[in-house]
Amino acid sequence: MQRRSYNAAVPASSSNKQLHTLTHAQLVEMVSSLQHRLAWFERQLFGTKSERLRVLEQDARQLALGEMLINAAPSPPVEQRTVAAHTRRVKQTDAATVGEAESMPFFDRSRVPVETIQLTAPERDGIPAEQLQVIGQKVSYRLAQRPGSYVVLEYVREIVKRRDTQQISCAPAPAGVIEGSRADVSFLAGLLVDKFAWHLPLYRQHQRLLDSGLNVTRPWLTQLVQQGVSLLDPIYQAQLDSIRASRVICMDETPIKAGRAGHGKMKTAYFWPLYGELDEVCFPFFSSRAHEHVRTVLGPTRAPGSVLLSDGYAAYESYAKKLDLTHAQCWSHCRRELFEAEPIEPDRVREALQRIAAIYAVEEDIRQHTMTGEAKQLHRLTHSKPLVGAFFEWVERQLQDQALLPSSPFTKALGYAHHRRAALQVFLIDPDVPVDTNHLERALRVVPMGRRNWLFCWTELGAEHVGIMQSLIVTCRLHGINPYDYLVDVLQRVGEHPASRVAELTPRLWTQRFAANPLRSALHTLAA
Repeated sequence: MQRRSYNAAVPASSSNKQLHTLTHAQLVEMVSSLQHRLAWFERQLFGTKSERLRVLEQDARQLALGEMLINAAPSPPVEQRTVAAHTRRVKQTDAATVGEAESMPFFDRSRVPVETIQLTAPERDGIPAEQLQVIGQKVSYRLAQRPGSYVVLEYVREIVKRRDTQQISCAPAPAGVIEGSRADVSFLAGLLVDKFAWHLPLYRQHQRLLDSGLNVTRPWLTQLVQQGVSLLDPIYQAQLDSIRASRVICMDETPIKAGRAGHGKMKTAYFWPLYGELDEVCFPFFSSRAHEHVRTVLGPTRAPGSVLLSDGYAAYESYAKKLDLTHAQCWSHCRRELFEAEPIEPDRVREALQRIAAIYAVEEDIRQHTMTGEAKQLHRLTHSKPLVGAFFEWVERQLQDQALLPSSPFTKALGYAHHRRAALQVFLIDPDVPVDTNHLERALRVVPMGRRNWLFCWTELGAEHVGIMQSLIVTCRLHGINPYDYLVDVLQRVGEHPASRVAELTPRLWTQRFAANPLRSALHTLAA
């Protein structure tokens, strides 16, 4: 009889007669697959998803999936409500430098704190006060932000006339980061930090502005974000070039919904984050998970001795083979494959995780003693290499066990480790190669967190903007920089900084050159 594969449950329409035609081995295989699926669903609902060894301890108080479904209370009736018809907003202008508060009432003075800044014309310097006559004034407004609050900066510029020459003068309106906009640099930086660092969508920020007495529009906020990210794009490109120059690069991919694929559907696109050896992260965006994107990001050539660290996705292995690179792979992903098979082979999986835990214990000892270079490599060769060798010998013995089904998740996990044996041992001979990609996994966590808040990007351009901002913000976190202070500074510098030295504005180099005396908003001067 021809052997059939049962990777899924038998359909409900299958008859008992069909089940009777199956051999004992096929039934065992089917039951094993169903048990694995059931255990996976129970873990998604009730358990932790971490594959660390300590999570295998069973909680006696934990309900099973069937118990939860049996004891579940009936759902209440769904309430319905009438939705109002759609209306369009009347087009509004920005008018940042003209008109009084009464002619452009975009804020409520009774609810919004207004701080006044008095500006004087440079022509008044050195002229006695009795020679000047105030004949009027012009008022401009900038929307500013302190962390957690909004402030309107009121710039009062007196219009004066010299009595002797009858010359009229007035201080110019303050220049903004975005020409002609009422947004102060502090507001723009706060808008970007709230959206990308704290995952607060623009529609929620708009509601908060309205509640604070500020009558601005959501399209205006969207335009500010687009213009602000465009100013920061050269800095992102400089940081990406810095990562490409690294000898050891860690790379991964994570999905995001971006762009419409039809009515009510969104396309599945991908960020391809990469982590350099100087603690810099970038999130290039591509519309698919195709292999050629690895070459696009890393380039057609790499310097001799370069190392690519990744998970088990075949795109990275293919790229490394074409360029004759050293390809290292992640022990955390190897451990995860084994952990997924725990419901099928709990004893064997526990032994595998214990062996891998011993390897990680050596890495923890290296971190505690801050070993680097030759000392780190010698410690790994002395302590980790025997553990790694014993682990793979154990894997080979398990694969020779005839009692294991080829379709068993445990067998597949063993095959995963066995096939990647050489790549998993690279860290033993290169002290600069981490044992896993967990440092990148932690850095890219902002993308899944964002998906839980803003769900998707309406356009692919919006997804590219997410990648640019997360690259700078996450790198700021890695270097202990406050993203708000950083953005307030570089948004003012980037328009005047020499293009050939734009790399100085990346978070890593900005810390060395400008962090001691960053540029501030006028709001900061008032607070001081």
